[in-house]
Amino acid sequence: MKFSRFLCFLIAVCSPFIGVGQKIAEISFDEVVSSKFGYPVSLDLNSITHLPDSILVLMDVTKGKSIQVPFQVDNLNGRYIYWMIAPQSDTHSSSHLFELHRKVEKVQHNDFLALEPTENTLIIKKNGTNLWQYQHGMAYPPDGIDSAYARSGFVHPMNTPNGKSLTRIQPSDHYHHYGLWNPWTRATYKNELIDFWNLKEKQGTVRFANFLNRTSGPVFADYKALHEHVVMKNRKIPEIAMTEVQGTRIYALEKDNDYYLADISIVLNTTPEEPVVLEEYRYGSLGWRATEKWNRYNSEIITSEGLDRKTADGSLARWCIVQGELDEDYGAVVMMSYPSNFNHPEPLRIWPEDMYDRGDMYANFAPTKNRDWKLEPGKSYQLKYRFLVSSKKISPEQAEAAWMQFAHKPTITIHKF
Repeated sequence: MKFSRFLCFLIAVCSPFIGVGQKIAEISFDEVVSSKFGYPVSLDLNSITHLPDSILVLMDVTKGKSIQVPFQVDNLNGRYIYWMIAPQSDTHSSSHLFELHRKVEKVQHNDFLALEPTENTLIIKKNGTNLWQYQHGMAYPPDGIDSAYARSGFVHPMNTPNGKSLTRIQPSDHYHHYGLWNPWTRATYKNELIDFWNLKEKQGTVRFANFLNRTSGPVFADYKALHEHVVMKNRKIPEIAMTEVQGTRIYALEKDNDYYLADISIVLNTTPEEPVVLEEYRYGSLGWRATEKWNRYNSEIITSEGLDRKTADGSLARWCIVQGELDEDYGAVVMMSYPSNFNHPEPLRIWPEDMYDRGDMYANFAPTKNRDWKLEPGKSYQLKYRFLVSSKKISPEQAEAAWMQFAHKPTITIHKF
C-alpha cells in the first residue's frame, strides 16, 4: 500500500505537465462549425468530479501538445465550468480533446476581464480597456429638459475592442433613448395600457433595483441586475407590474483584441396575481440606439436572410450585422437571437435610410412586432441574445458561423478515470 502511494506520487511529480497530477477526465467534442471567432463551452462540473475547482487544472491536448487552458466556474446555478475555444489554424480539423487533472502545485491565471465599480456605473474592462459600461445610477437629461426622461439600468457605452463607443444616449430627437436598453412600448396590466418606453408620457419606466451577482476572471466578467417595470399612470404611488433579471456576460480571449462576445439574458417575471400582455407594436424589448458617427453613407445592415437596410425592417432574422466606419477606425456588431426566444426568428425594427436626413442608425430585435406575448402570473420568461462586438468588418459567412456556435451546443463526451 505504501509503495502504491509512493508510485502515484512519483507519477504525479514526474508528469510532463507543469502543475498537473492525477488525470480525472478526458473531454472531447467536435465543433458544430469552425469559425474565426473564439467562443465559450461549458459543462456540469459535478458530473465529472466533486473536487473543488481550486485544485483542478484543464489541459488542451488536441494537437498532441499539452497547453494549460484558463477556466472559470459559475456557482450561481449549480456548478458549471467554462472555458474558451480558440479558433484553430487548421480549418480542416474540428475535433477537440481536453484533460482535467488534479493540481500538484499552485497555478495562476490572469483575471484579465475585470469589473470596475463607480458610484453610478459598473464597467467591464479587458486588460484595462473599457469594453462595457452598465449604468445603475439615475441618468438625468440635459438642463431644461423634462426630468421625466431620467432613468437607470442601461448600457452606455458599449465599446469596440479598441474603445470606440457604439451607443448613444439622450439624443435631442429621442431623449428617452438610452444606448442599449430594455423597455416595452405597449403593455397591458390590470386592464390598463402602459407605455414603459416613451418616458415623457409618464405612464411607466424601468429602473435598476439591485445587483444579484458580479464576477470577474480569466474567461468572463459578468453581472446580473434586477430591474423593475414601474407603473405610474393613474397612481399616486408607483406600482411594480413586473420584474426583470438582466444578466450580461462578456467573454474574450486574452491575446485576441479584435472582438469580444456579450451574452445578454433577460428573464421577465410578473406579479403572482396579475398577467402582463406585451402587445403587438413595432418597438419593444432590447433596443440599441447606435453611435451618432454612423449614417446611411458609412454604415450598413446585413441580416441572416440576406436583406440590407432598405429591406430589413419588419423582416425575420436569426442574426443581424450592424457595422460601419468610426472616424479612422471601424466597428461591427452581430446581434444574435437564441432559437428558444419567443417568436424566433425575431422581427427586426431597423430605422429607414432617410431617418433625420442623415440616416441615423437604430436596431432592435422586437419579438412583439407582429404578435402579442402574454406573460402568465407566477411564471418566468427568458430571452437570450449574443452580441459579437468587433473592430473589424464582419462578413455574412462569419456571422452565420458565429450564430451556429451560439445556437447549437456541441455534444461533449466525458471519459472519467
